[in-house]
Amino acid sequence: MADPKGFLNHGREVARSRPVEERVRDWNEVHVPGSLLPIISKQASRCMDCGIPFCHNGCPLGNLIPEWNDYAYREDWEAASERLHATNNFPEFTGRLCPAPCESACVLGINQPPVTIKNVEVSIIDKAWETGDVAPQIPERLSGKTVAVVGSGPAGLAAAQQLTRAGHTVAVFERADRVGGLLRYGIPEFKMEKRHINRRIEQMRAEGTRFRTGVEIGRDLKATDLKKRYDAVVLAVGATTARDLPVPGRELKGVYQAMEYLPLANKVQEGDYVSPPISAEGKHVVVIGGGDTGADCVGTAHRQGAASVTQLEIMPRPNDERDAVSQPWPTFPMLYKVTSAHEEGGERVYSVSTTHFEGDEDGNVQWLHLTEVEFVGGKLTQKPGTERKIPAQLVTLAMGFTGTDRDNGLVEQFGLDLDERGNIARDADFQTNVPGVFVAGDAGRGQSLIVWAIAEGRSAARGVDRFLTGASDLPAPIRPTDRALAV
Repeated sequence: MADPKGFLNHGREVARSRPVEERVRDWNEVHVPGSLLPIISKQASRCMDCGIPFCHNGCPLGNLIPEWNDYAYREDWEAASERLHATNNFPEFTGRLCPAPCESACVLGINQPPVTIKNVEVSIIDKAWETGDVAPQIPERLSGKTVAVVGSGPAGLAAAQQLTRAGHTVAVFERADRVGGLLRYGIPEFKMEKRHINRRIEQMRAEGTRFRTGVEIGRDLKATDLKKRYDAVVLAVGATTARDLPVPGRELKGVYQAMEYLPLANKVQEGDYVSPPISAEGKHVVVIGGGDTGADCVGTAHRQGAASVTQLEIMPRPNDERDAVSQPWPTFPMLYKVTSAHEEGGERVYSVSTTHFEGDEDGNVQWLHLTEVEFVGGKLTQKPGTERKIPAQLVTLAMGFTGTDRDNGLVEQFGLDLDERGNIARDADFQTNVPGVFVAGDAGRGQSLIVWAIAEGRSAARGVDRFLTGASDLPAPIRPTDRALAV
């Protein structure tokens, strides 16, 4: 336990953000560098002796939050880093990108603002990198077994690192030109600078993990050939099939999926382009979808100099506070959230549905027609007389994902079974119906959080290790059937 009276003596403080007018002119992370460390010891001291730390259950990784809070309070950064890494391979990713279901489950949050768990986490790992406490963990001996990991997002990287440290020879295959999956090309630079990924990749290379970029399994290399070459295969290919919007005018130029738009902005930061092939500069931008991906589009459009940004959401505006009946503590509530991108401007419109797009004589989108909707008899229904149109010269669709990519033939070539939701089916060890082929992350779970992806990667690694050696000492935070408080 930290300070027994910490939660009484100190209020909640979070990381300070740079002024809007400053940060929209660059792509650096929005928070003021170094602003957390001076306050983090007091914030960690707010962790109370709650008896049953529900934050453990709120976190799919089972992070030992009270333990590293105590070390952070005492400014024992080396011990804090050790406890943090005991359950999480990449706390610098989750500390920046996770929506922190642990904080929703914090016991202090019943009647006070919860502990700033996420800020403490990222402070510990940033300090650990600064002091050199993050070093490669090279296995003492090799098993002689080989594993192919397909996909280099958080699930694939977590599985690869765990299996490498267990002594197996691991190769990670990534179809993009750089390692990182959606961490690299889906998350904007202002949310997480890519130097954090590069630093982890170098650690993994030093440990022995090998990376093969620009190789798409199913197209460039047949799945059957991959299985012949390796003793086991982990599929961490994500759920990248985007939900579309089949309305008149969808074919107009200027209407894109979010994952067609966002990666190009990241490629500019990587030096691949001087300016992105799809840009919001000077345009009226409409983002369809009210989730995190939609917010990423909003922040990107601001930095590209959009004339206006409007974000549409078909569902009603969420509540500002937890509903004790429908979303009781310690579940993860769906609340109204103002992200850094929303602080920067734009309009958010709820309970509306797009009816069609209107273009000019050259086939470029110019207007988006919408109507208000409401729940009638449990179904969303259009409200008569509420139709209107808004200017739209660039539209991004950020409505979520429906499953793993089926176009490259990977599922068919392996002969994989799918579950009732269209995800790749697996057993309690994360093994598919094909012996030696395992699945982790969104490909097996469906679209989810980064913290779930890392937990799945770690758990799948244990299943692979058991398959290869008959037993495993690797931790398994979850099972495929788990439905923890973070869901």
